[in-house]
Amino acid sequence: MKDTTSYELDKIINIGIIAHIDAGKTTTTERILFYTGKTHKIGDIDEGTTVMDWMAQEKERGITIVSAATTAFWIPTDGLQKGIRHKVNIIDTPGHVDFTAEVERSLRVLDGGITVLDAEEGVQSQSETVWRQADKYKVPRICFVNKMDKLGADFFATIKSIEDKLGANPAIMVLPIGVESSFRGIVDLLSKKAYIWGSDDLPAGRQGLGAKYEVSDEIPEEMKSQVEEYRHKLIEKIAETDDKLLEKYLHNQELSTGELQEALRRAVISYKLVPIYAGSSLRNKGVQPLLDAVVNYLPSPLNVPDILGINPKTNAGETRKAEESAPISALAFKIQIDPHVGRLTYCRVYSGTITSGSYIYNSTKNTTERVGRILLMHANHREEVKQALAGEIVALVGLKETTTGDTLCDKDHPIVLERISFPEPVISLAIEPKTKADQEKLGFSLKRLSDEDPTFSIKINHETGQTIISGMGELQLEIMVDRMKREFGVLANVGAPQVAYKETIKKLAEGEGKYIRQSGGRGQYGHCFLRVSPKPRGEGFEFVDAIRGGAIPAEFVASVEKGVKETMENGILLGYPMVDMEVTVYDGSYHDVDSSDIAFKIAASQALQAAVRKADLTLLEPIMKTEVTTPSEFMGDVIGDLSAKRAQILGTEERGKATVILATVPLSELSGYATTLRSMSQGRASYYMEPSHYEEVPKNIQEQMLAKSTFTGRVA
Repeated sequence: MKDTTSYELDKIINIGIIAHIDAGKTTTTERILFYTGKTHKIGDIDEGTTVMDWMAQEKERGITIVSAATTAFWIPTDGLQKGIRHKVNIIDTPGHVDFTAEVERSLRVLDGGITVLDAEEGVQSQSETVWRQADKYKVPRICFVNKMDKLGADFFATIKSIEDKLGANPAIMVLPIGVESSFRGIVDLLSKKAYIWGSDDLPAGRQGLGAKYEVSDEIPEEMKSQVEEYRHKLIEKIAETDDKLLEKYLHNQELSTGELQEALRRAVISYKLVPIYAGSSLRNKGVQPLLDAVVNYLPSPLNVPDILGINPKTNAGETRKAEESAPISALAFKIQIDPHVGRLTYCRVYSGTITSGSYIYNSTKNTTERVGRILLMHANHREEVKQALAGEIVALVGLKETTTGDTLCDKDHPIVLERISFPEPVISLAIEPKTKADQEKLGFSLKRLSDEDPTFSIKINHETGQTIISGMGELQLEIMVDRMKREFGVLANVGAPQVAYKETIKKLAEGEGKYIRQSGGRGQYGHCFLRVSPKPRGEGFEFVDAIRGGAIPAEFVASVEKGVKETMENGILLGYPMVDMEVTVYDGSYHDVDSSDIAFKIAASQALQAAVRKADLTLLEPIMKTEVTTPSEFMGDVIGDLSAKRAQILGTEERGKATVILATVPLSELSGYATTLRSMSQGRASYYMEPSHYEEVPKNIQEQMLAKSTFTGRVA
């Protein structure tokens, strides 16, 4: 369905669908597309026919790998916006932690979100992670308790986990009618109406804009007292967020449904309340009221604060209003290589109007780019439009230099918006082409893939000549190698996954580096003193120029910094990058004729190695937050095995008939863990892990690693 109508900003909503893996995000999105009339057939994950999971790897594995954007249109049948047509831009995000960058960048540009939760599992680990990501960008949310028809589903236990684990303030908007196999509908607490769905099957063809349900004023007799109790609690919660309503409530005055809905909308937008809805997307129940809630309670671009940025000319803070007539400001949040169109730059337009064929300024890279075409995306299908207005999410064709996180703006009114930060890779593997022909294509394909995914990095090991690719997990690297083969025709040999260790220091120390070379004619001279000191874990690297009296000229101080960075990148103990340290250049000397950039880079490298040799150099390893779900009878065996893997057990909790073990475990100990876990639990246990932090490797293990290492740059 095409809709090229220009929409008022208050009729546009940009939302993302976020959740733990297998909570039902893509199934919910497929139902939304069907009910809004965007598609005429519901896609099925098991059959590989979903619209949003369009990649071959997604269809084969039944998981979402890349966030997919689409646009739908919805007219609510109830509430504040009843009967008013709205344009809803939707991004369906992955649930697997390996693809966390897709969630991060999507949330950065969205105004609202739907968090989908499994009614049996409640709040799971990745649910917590994506919730924190949404908190970081202050994204208002609605929670959808999905899978109410599932064995073990518990609506109120899920809400308790929302309060306990997410720290949210839930506003229960509906109560489920029935549970597990008897789940058949919901009662809306504000309107006191029952929504009853018929059979699980979809009607032949479309009936109106969705599967058929009946709305009734007759609430099931056994639920009447519960509905009154929870309606009273809901009204109290909403009234507490608004002084005028609270005063009326305390004076026992009647609060109209309209007043409550308006106050609720304000509370949701200011993130004081999170509305809770329930349903079963797979059984086609509960999605239409959820869509009504999206339009009624989540913000339009006009309801969110003006976007903040920095003027690169003055370094002063500036804002941009969400107006078509304002100067252009947009954030590029995703690069995708389309086999038919080429390089697509997804961007959120915050202000102004972008026109196809026009030029736009990239203030992050200080370059001007030409916008060839503007596309509205529907997963991997495209619809060309002539312009993109404030509030829109579009894909631009023709931008060559722009990468993820860059700001696009008007050259006469430059602004730089806050960049998107991504986690560090924790696992890597060596890759080498099978033939000489593959050698030429390898570099090209890796560059294209790293442009698309900021957590996928490439490094050449100059000692071995190997190409090392790094990412957030084995699945991500496996997918990348598969994509190289399918999309770029590159055949490669791949080594075993390796843990991404880091090196750091534990105490303050100083070192001197002096490089003098005479070989006839002009010589080389560089001389510097460096002080190294540890920084708190995760603080990264800082270079401090403490040179006084011109002991080293400014241009050579920059060379010292380059030499330090290169040496840190290549490591000193075992060849792993150095992190979490401050390096200060505080003295040195130079020669008027013989000093050069290269001489000071070498001197800096010597000084750094001399300093860290005295600074208690040590190795850091990635620690994973791990959640193992196992039948209770295997709990002892699983905990015993985890303890043998140097795990720190954080606790256990009961979830239905299963026990969930929470632990932090070194990544190096988890190689092949899926197989181990299956064998000790008769195939009934499963686990999930995500990066948590870095910790020092125990001394005895470091000694074993040093004994096996062939790294020649090691400190003696």
